[in-house]
Amino acid sequence: MIAYLVLSILPAALLMAAANDLYEFKIPNWISIVLICAYPVAGLAVGASPNIIFEGFLIGAAALTVGFALFAGKIIGGGDAKLFAATAPWLGLGGLGVFLFNTALAGLVLAIAMTAFRRSPLLPVYAHAPWLIRLHERKSDLPYAVAIAAGTLLSFSQTPFFQLVFGG
Repeated sequence: MIAYLVLSILPAALLMAAANDLYEFKIPNWISIVLICAYPVAGLAVGASPNIIFEGFLIGAAALTVGFALFAGKIIGGGDAKLFAATAPWLGLGGLGVFLFNTALAGLVLAIAMTAFRRSPLLPVYAHAPWLIRLHERKSDLPYAVAIAAGTLLSFSQTPFFQLVFGG
């Protein structure tokens, strides 16, 4: 029972990050901190070996390096880089390729949807949801936490912790 509860931290945190990025174009640091701190706890709860947990931290460090390089190149935001790095340990080496593919695909779908939304006229009904007005007007920004969350959730069954709990 504890394993299921601790394993649910990843999807819950990602959904909060995606929603916050849509509403405010910000990903709170506490979400990434929770993901990093919960990772070894989840590993212990699901019975992962120390090698798997350590491998996850190495993957997270590599993801942080890549994320900050992309941030320095103004390709992604700082919050996206931190969320990517905080999510990467959970994915494991085997799930990383599937995650990258799914996230890229989700990012493409998100970019197409946002382009269509932003090309449509600003409707008066948006006045009841100021976040929709912000989303419509910030033409150069893309709430990429949505794509990271979608890519992770689509890849969740390939992660080592998930497979330890549910078999695979």
